[in-house]
Amino acid sequence: MKKDWSKFTKRIPINSTVRSIYNAWAIPSEIEQWFVATADYSLADGSLRPKSDRVKAGDNYTWRWHGFPNGAAESGRVIEANGHNTFRFTFADTCIVEVSILAERPDKIVQLTQKKIGPDEQLRLYIGCGEGWTFYLANLKSYLDGGIDLRNKNEKIKGVINA
Repeated sequence: MKKDWSKFTKRIPINSTVRSIYNAWAIPSEIEQWFVATADYSLADGSLRPKSDRVKAGDNYTWRWHGFPNGAAESGRVIEANGHNTFRFTFADTCIVEVSILAERPDKIVQLTQKKIGPDEQLRLYIGCGEGWTFYLANLKSYLDGGIDLRNKNEKIKGVINA
């Protein structure tokens, strides 16, 4: 069987409410607690969305990570933000990331699928993004389950899995 390098899925159980998990993705001040150093979202007119507001489909984002000089920016667009259990956005230029929050009693499962990984970037993005999402989903669980942020915030420390 031939390996499909154009997509992957990561899943993790989280002991939290669907609302808390969704807000961790959809509110800029919340996503900054476990994922990125800064999350700026702009509306269609170019104005910045307040950090405490839920983002909406059509918003553009610029994220910057801890542990990198100047924050290593990633920009994209929110495709879907249904206000409950689905959050989709563009990522790494051509990719689509879909986050679904599933109730598999008694747990809540966060399922992340990255797809549309282009043929020229498949191996690099499949491995690199797969490793990154594995860490950040574990950090989301750590943050929501116990309040502990595992990210490296020191840009002088290089080559670690948590940056």
